[in-house]
Amino acid sequence: MPFWVYVDYASPDNHYDASGYMGDHRDISVDLNSINFPYRGNSALKFSMVASDATGEGWAGLYFQDPPNNWGTMHGGYNLQNAKKLTFFARGKTGKELIYQFKVGGIKGDLQADTAVAFIQNIRLTKDWKQYTINLEGYNLSNIVGGFCWIAIKKDNPDGLTFYIDDIRFE
Repeated sequence: MPFWVYVDYASPDNHYDASGYMGDHRDISVDLNSINFPYRGNSALKFSMVASDATGEGWAGLYFQDPPNNWGTMHGGYNLQNAKKLTFFARGKTGKELIYQFKVGGIKGDLQADTAVAFIQNIRLTKDWKQYTINLEGYNLSNIVGGFCWIAIKKDNPDGLTFYIDDIRFE
């Protein structure tokens, strides 16, 4: 430990891939190398979601998966039994963004599913970087395919949203 989900763009220490688009996935845009005021290092993750409700889901989200696009239908994931928490830094563009859920695990599948799910929810972001923690003590982390996830609901963000995340790590 630490075991990084994202430390900096193209870092060899990064694990998982931002590949699991969900909900109104066409309304999401992702910049894995945003140089607009990262928390630390050279870059941060930038996510935007328009509120068009293009496919009528009313929400959108993105999983970081191992291997990419793994919905429990492939072998993958990591044994993170030594982790006690997942921490990350986040900020919103306007400071009014509401994230429904930040999550670890929760991918179900026929071949190799996550062995746990833990989350924090209803997080109102500020314009300044703030550290968030998902407590993992007591969870079975022997196989985590979905290393990190965010979900936003469109009715909570009627004008869409843009937010940044940096330094996602298991500790």
